[in-house]
Amino acid sequence: MPDVTIYTKPGCPYCAAAKEYYSQKGIKYCEIDVYAVEGASEKATKLAGGKAIVPVIVEDGRVTVGFGGG
Repeated sequence: MPDVTIYTKPGCPYCAAAKEYYSQKGIKYCEIDVYAVEGASEKATKLAGGKAIVPVIVEDGRVTVGFGGG
């Protein structure tokens, strides 16, 4: 299983940028759509400290909220 998990939602440009960044670096990631996966929205919000924002990126146990580019 990849060491990077990205919680996303459809149409999110920051989510797309995060996925592109990891893809360009050759880093495999697991994408979880917060609308499609039951309980994912709640988990992402909890990981983000109560903020309802995506992407939420979990990399080697470290949580990053949002993505500003590479």
